[in-house]
Amino acid sequence: MIFDFQSLLDKVKQLAEMAQTLRGENAALRREIAALAEQNTRLEQRMQEAHDRVAKLIDRLPGADADREAA
Repeated sequence: MIFDFQSLLDKVKQLAEMAQTLRGENAALRREIAALAEQNTRLEQRMQEAHDRVAKLIDRLPGADADREAA
């Protein structure tokens, strides 16, 4: 019977260690998600800025108004 309790105690300790490890991994993943979301926002902003610059360049091309009217 003592063996059963010792075995149960070992399993509970192992479970507690695994839970602690998973908490740490979860926290790290949450930090990574936040960093990636921030990076994604910055990249979306840069893409919009590039799109706006290209649109302005297209507007400056000769005949751009005529091409728009034909379309």
